[in-house]
Amino acid sequence: MSNQARGEAAIHVDGRELVLRPTFDALVRAEEELGSLFALVERAGSGELRLAEIAALFWFCMAQPHAATREAIGEAILAMGLSKAAAPLKVLLGQILRGR
Repeated sequence: MSNQARGEAAIHVDGRELVLRPTFDALVRAEEELGSLFALVERAGSGELRLAEIAALFWFCMAQPHAATREAIGEAILAMGLSKAAAPLKVLLGQILRGR
């Protein structure tokens, strides 16, 4: 179960809940692939964030590494729709900007 007070979010992938936890290590790995986290937040704010970037951020932030493939996370995002995926994305981006 995710704990929003700790900056966690959750998504459902293949019928199970995956906790997303934006740890330092997870965000560093995401930044290495996606580029600057500030630029990522700016793209999200201007509606230019790509599906692949959302899936990658979620994948890097999984509390249990290897609990799902990036493809499965992408499929879960498509299944829930971008409007519902915006809720966990907002939590993660908020943690990036504000911290804990």
